[in-house]
Amino acid sequence: MKANMSGFDLRAIVGELSQYVGAYVKKSYMPHYEQIVLRINPKEVSQFDLVIVRGSRVYTSNRDRPMPQTPPPFAMVLRKYLKNARLTAVRQLGFDRVLALDFDTKFGAMHLYVEVFREGNIILVDDDGLIIQPLTHAKYSGRILKKGVPYTPPPPATDPHDLDEAALSEIFANSERDLVATLGGKANLGGTHANAVCALAGVKPNSAPRDVNVKLVHQALSSLLNNLANDAKGYLILQPEDNQTSNQLQALANQQIDGVERDKFLAQYGNEASPTLLPAHQDKAIMQFDQLCQAVDAWRGAHDAGALARREAEKLDIASPGRGFSTEVEKLERRQAQQQKALDGFAKKIAKQQMIGHTIQNNWTHVESLLAQVKDSVSTNGWPATQKMAKQVPWIISMNPADRTFVTVLPDDAGEPNGPQAVLRLDETVHQNAQNFFAAARKQKSKTKGATGALDDTNVQLKRAKKREVKAQESGRLSKVKRSKRLWFENHRWSMTTGGHLLVGGKDAKGNDAIVKKHLSGADMYLHADIHGAPSCSLRATQGFVIDEHRPAHIPADIPTFKLVDKLSDEEITEEKLTEAATLALCWSRAWASGGGHGTVFAVKPAQVSKTAQTGEFVGKGAFIVRGQRQWFRDLDVKIGIGIIAINSVPLLMSGMPDLVRKTCSRYAILSPGITKKDRLANRIYKNTGISTDEILAVLPGACDIMEDHGVFTPPARAATEEE
Repeated sequence: MKANMSGFDLRAIVGELSQYVGAYVKKSYMPHYEQIVLRINPKEVSQFDLVIVRGSRVYTSNRDRPMPQTPPPFAMVLRKYLKNARLTAVRQLGFDRVLALDFDTKFGAMHLYVEVFREGNIILVDDDGLIIQPLTHAKYSGRILKKGVPYTPPPPATDPHDLDEAALSEIFANSERDLVATLGGKANLGGTHANAVCALAGVKPNSAPRDVNVKLVHQALSSLLNNLANDAKGYLILQPEDNQTSNQLQALANQQIDGVERDKFLAQYGNEASPTLLPAHQDKAIMQFDQLCQAVDAWRGAHDAGALARREAEKLDIASPGRGFSTEVEKLERRQAQQQKALDGFAKKIAKQQMIGHTIQNNWTHVESLLAQVKDSVSTNGWPATQKMAKQVPWIISMNPADRTFVTVLPDDAGEPNGPQAVLRLDETVHQNAQNFFAAARKQKSKTKGATGALDDTNVQLKRAKKREVKAQESGRLSKVKRSKRLWFENHRWSMTTGGHLLVGGKDAKGNDAIVKKHLSGADMYLHADIHGAPSCSLRATQGFVIDEHRPAHIPADIPTFKLVDKLSDEEITEEKLTEAATLALCWSRAWASGGGHGTVFAVKPAQVSKTAQTGEFVGKGAFIVRGQRQWFRDLDVKIGIGIIAINSVPLLMSGMPDLVRKTCSRYAILSPGITKKDRLANRIYKNTGISTDEILAVLPGACDIMEDHGVFTPPARAATEEE
């Protein structure tokens, strides 16, 4: 799979982005440590995202892209300097993998350099050439990337556009490598396009440069560059699996696939995005797009749009780069394998050290003679002369004057210099040199005893962990997830309504203020029970939950998985959704503790909610003034459902409308106001599910009676038996 964009790809991207010169930067985001998103607002077309994945790719996208509530420092720097900045130019530095975005800002001209090589970097530079902030500090040979120093681009490489036949002839005449390596390195084409030039010229890639027809190679190179300049589009090259042919895969690609299924298909079979078709792409399954950006977005867009979920998973210690969630058994199995590998390595080292010691002893006369000759040469001629002479001796590999040692090849069974290598000390006897290796073997044996004990302990722990895992699976307990940071909505009362909309409500006066100030805007709806002290609630129109098509491995099959998104497909708040939200707002109020069977809630638009009171009046913390006509919901039933779901790979207990909870969750319970304290209920749920009591107590509205239970308070198997 092609990991990074080439100079050819960036040249095509420059052409596509140049049409947006004059557009404004609306906002900057950083959904992941490796990804920067600039939201661009052109004049004549709808806004889009410019996605920059460090070291890999740059492209435009219109996908829904959840963003963090608190932007990282680098995103804040970009917002400070690039907010409402006008894009004035898009450049490629020579033909290198460096993209430059020029902006006109209130601070003057600014430049954003995107380096798409090695680890990659993104550097914000002012008009004087000083670095305002790099994404990551870096130090290379000849240049430093850190705040406050002048930005120095990487040393310029050859631009293939500047190569004529004479220049190619000179490169070929001075090259000692084969043709494809010369074109890839000296002509700055890279391996893929160097092979393409060879194929177009009809020359073998491993040919000697001096033996090829330069005119044919130059014509092939010119043809490649002309196609890039005049006929660049977007092509996604698909790679069939072992049991498929390219024709079969092409037939699948030609079918009309939309949405998530299309993303899955392209992620599975996508292998390379290219602005032009190359000879290597013949007989391959191909999907064509109008632009390279579209091809890249179709291939990698879904993966990049999930950057925030990956970042949150890493923060929650659910996943680390390169590895997903691990159960205790999996961790112990990895530790067992590592310890066993280390023990095997110790055994090999011990055997090798002992073998070298015995070889020295068995070749006593040879080693003693070699030591004497080297020692005599050093005392007579000095180390430099001895080192020079030693290069002609097949028994000596290298010499170290500082330690007065040399590396020798010991004799094999036939007495030839094909045996093991050994470091001999010039100032020690043959016996002492041999004993050094035996001593190293004994030291390694002492380490082996400790490693063996550690492996025994791991085996015992693994055996116990497997028993606990089996017991937990039988009881229905979920894998415990250690996390350092909660999801933002867990700081409030929260739920999901029909359509996946997120409903959040304040837990106290401070929470009420936060709900209205931070999470109530646009087409959202404000809800409040007609009871003193009820929470302020916000039904989000665009923010909510969608089914996570990529189920995490650690979530059981009976637990539905969702991910938090900032843009729902259905943003309309209907009467049904408002009624559900109103019922939950009532259940979160004092109506639950009072034991009332019914209650009243009103809903208004965000513009009707204000902190500004009339002259002489005072609005306390957590309180608001509501003006205008209200929409009332009367005689609402005080009853709630709780169910187990997973959001962004985290198993959580969710409260919601009973009908929706029954429909969504396989493990759920229906509650009504009662006399059983929620502490006792939380302990029962914890023992059965493994979800922490703190998280459970935040969901339970108060003292309850259990009307229905399907695997929340009792294990699923026992609950099913009791029903029967």
